[in-house]
Amino acid sequence: MNTSNASSHKLLPPILLLLVVAAMGLTHAVLPRPSVLPAAYRWSGLVPLALGIAVAVAARAQFARAATEINTFAEPTRLVTGGLFRLSRNPMYLGMGLAAAGAAMLSGTAAAFLLAAAFVVVVDRWYIAFEERRMRARFGVLYEAYARSTRRWF
Repeated sequence: MNTSNASSHKLLPPILLLLVVAAMGLTHAVLPRPSVLPAAYRWSGLVPLALGIAVAVAARAQFARAATEINTFAEPTRLVTGGLFRLSRNPMYLGMGLAAAGAAMLSGTAAAFLLAAAFVVVVDRWYIAFEERRMRARFGVLYEAYARSTRRWF
């Protein structure tokens, strides 16, 4: 079986983020309590939401300029270490995590914050761990040096 066809059937991180945000909306409608963030502060969630989207889009644009593979499950083609990738090995995931936190703040419910935390844990333990294994296998000592000099998140 062609690996690109197999990878197209796996849950990509942006889709998972959309599912988590949809679940936040659903739980907010069905279980609006307990609220852990006062209503007056909820709109402040727009800041991490917008910042997270901007960071993820900018990092994605860096991948496009480098003409490298964006798909989580495809074979990596280039090691991108400049720009946002000097600050974080995973700025796209960092951006998505910020966006999830912002969405949770907009909801203000405990369930939304739990969903945002679950998203970050899944990203860290599944997606990033998978990608790091592939980067080590593909780029070896170059990736090891990069990983030692740049934090996983920020």
